Amino acid sequence: MHRTILIVEDEPILREIMKDYFINEGYDVLEAGDGKEALSLFQEREVHLIILDIMLPELDGWSVCQRIRKSSNVPIIMLTARVDEDDTLLGFELGADDYVTKPYSPPILLARAKRLLESRAVQESAGDTLVSSGIAVHFPSRTVTVDGVNGNLTHTEFEILTYLMKNKGIVITREQLITKIWGYDFAGDDRTVNSHIRNLRHKLGDKSKCIMTVVRSGYKFEDHA
Repeated sequence: MHRTILIVEDEPILREIMKDYFINEGYDVLEAGDGKEALSLFQEREVHLIILDIMLPELDGWSVCQRIRKSSNVPIIMLTARVDEDDTLLGFELGADDYVTKPYSPPILLARAKRLLESRAVQESAGDTLVSSGIAVHFPSRTVTVDGVNGNLTHTEFEILTYLMKNKGIVITREQLITKIWGYDFAGDDRTVNSHIRNLRHKLGDKSKCIMTVVRSGYKFEDHA
């Protein structure tokens, strides 16, 4: 199955470099030079992953991410020249799945994109449902319902919840989550994990108590009425 990547970058040379790398790997590529064009393309075409620069004309990357997250859990990789931790955490809180800091290596960016797409493909082919305490994870459609109501999780929130549920009753450290969800070369830290867990709990509502914090260790999923 062909996968379509939407590259949102206002610098034509950088956009062209990324485009060539992904096309050479067999991906279809859509391009946008500003935030408004990105949203228009996303609404018109089927997109499987978005590479989204933060500093864009018309509409910045954070605003684009926020708007897309209102209707889709498509994986989003943010590109940023900023190194401020608070800026990175803001991106995660708005629903970004990964961050790559400029200047970046195109092969590393490609590897991160492949990781997100492959984890999604594995879940889509699982063909079953995981249910616990009123939380139902449906792998073919990658949807989560909480007492029958759609939870509208991002790609990363979905991966974290699934990993915790599959290891019910087992303490999962933050380091294990980082390795499992983002990979060994991820530059983030515990604050990244905490931010995603906080967002996930918010979306689970009353069921958030199923994700327990184990002090100085990590998290575990437990059944609750």
